[in-house]
This record gives sequence, structure tokens and C-alpha cells, in this order.
Amino acid sequence: MAKRKQEKTGPGKSDYAIEVSGLSKTFGTGEKAVKAVDGVSFTVRKGEVFAFLGPNGAGKSTTIKMLTTLLQPTAGQMRVGGLDAFLQQDEVRKRFGIVFQDPSVDDELTAYENMEFHGTLYGVQRADLSGRIQEMLGFVGLWDRRDDLLKTFSGGMRRRLEIARGLLHHPEILFLDEPTLGLDPQTRNHIWQYIQKMNREEGTTIFLTTHYMEEAEKMADRIAVIDYGKIVAEGTLFELKKKTKSKSLEGAFIALTGHAIRAEGAEPGRVMRMWHGRR
Repeated sequence: MAKRKQEKTGPGKSDYAIEVSGLSKTFGTGEKAVKAVDGVSFTVRKGEVFAFLGPNGAGKSTTIKMLTTLLQPTAGQMRVGGLDAFLQQDEVRKRFGIVFQDPSVDDELTAYENMEFHGTLYGVQRADLSGRIQEMLGFVGLWDRRDDLLKTFSGGMRRRLEIARGLLHHPEILFLDEPTLGLDPQTRNHIWQYIQKMNREEGTTIFLTTHYMEEAEKMADRIAVIDYGKIVAEGTLFELKKKTKSKSLEGAFIALTGHAIRAEGAEPGRVMRMWHGRR
């Protein structure tokens, strides 16, 4: 697939890759109801790197699952790539790539087969697919393991494959939910360099969550902090540090969300089944 530059904004075209207004998600009913996301609103400009940070269970992954059509919102509106992410799901899915926090590769397929299946789903031309798979598996150091079943891979190797798969089709918008979790510093640095290159040369919009504060400090143009389902602060790194009188993003994050250790949220897992069941 030929590399694609983002279209310049013209008359009638939005400046935004993502637009969210009053977005909410409640799991359960009655006394057992849990509001995982509570009326959040934000925008992400085309070509921007936007970090979405929060403690465990704050609503980050639930928000991403709604934006990527895996969960239906309880309330609110969201547009992704200029399209309604609820009413135009099939078209929206063509515009983004995603690296899930939860495992989503198929253990019963080889590394190559996982990539080939993904490329076919996203309409990568057959003439381009094999070369692109080789390029991306080589990028994450897995080309020599291309014919091995995923069940034989370590956790770090699976994570690298998921990243390669998410980048395979040159997405317009790239959702990264804890993308480098469990990877060594060398691999993390290698992957972020590639993502920065995509952002710079192809205008790819990046929406990321991470618990590595130095990643957000280095990568993000703007940062939103979500806590207990609500956005509690949004701005540049400089603005957040100034607002909280902190010297680092980690200091600002703790000032905004407190020192208490959080339990994991109540949002459902089983991403692999949900993702492929909706394709």
C-alpha cells in the first residue's frame, strides 16, 4: 500500500481526527451499575500526538474501545476520521489501526498468518501485502519466526507482533493502548522512533495511553488526564506542570489523581473475541 499523506483541511473539512462530546459508558444496572466513563469531551487534531492518561480503572481503555467501535456508548457522540463512530462503524474501522492493551493475536496462527489476516481485513493490496509483512516483521525482529505458531512466542514477542500488525496498513489514526507494556528499553525506543517517523512523514494521528510517563513527556503534543471516568485536566506538558506547580509529568499526574493505589477497572476483557466478532 502506498504511503499516504494526510489531506489538508479545506472548506467543509474538519481539523479534527477525533471529536468526542459527552461520552459515557455504564456497565450493569441498578445498584450494581458502574459508570466507567462519565460525560467526557475532547478533540484531537489531525496529525497530533494525544496522550490519554489515568490510573488503573480510570476509563482509558473503555474510551478507546468505544472510539474503535468495540463498545456501544451509553450516551454521547464521537466522530473518528470525520465519521460517526457509531453509525458508520465499517468506514471508521478502515481509518484506524490499534494496538490493544489486552492480547488480541491468534495463538493458533503463525506470525505471518496473523499479519496476512489483518492485512486482508484492512484491504491491503495483495501485490503489496507480502512485502509490507516482511518489512514490519523485520522491523520488530520477528521475520525469522514468521512461520512459528504464536503459542510458542513469549509475551514480549507477542507484543511486538501486535505493534507490527497495528502499523501494517498505514492507518490514518493509530490507537495505542499501553503499546510498550512489557518491552525492554531498546525495543521501546526502536518502536517509538518508528511511530514518530509515521507521525512526521505521513501525518498519522496518534492517540496513546501509557503508564510510562517519560513516553508521554517525549511523544505527546497534548495530554488529557482522566480519573474516575471524568477528564480532570487537559493541555500541553508545560500547561499541566504549571497548573499543578510540578516539575515533571509524573508529579502533575499524581497531583491531579492522588497517591492512592487503584484496583483494575470493571470493564470487560476478551478483546480478541470482540474484535474478530465485529469484523
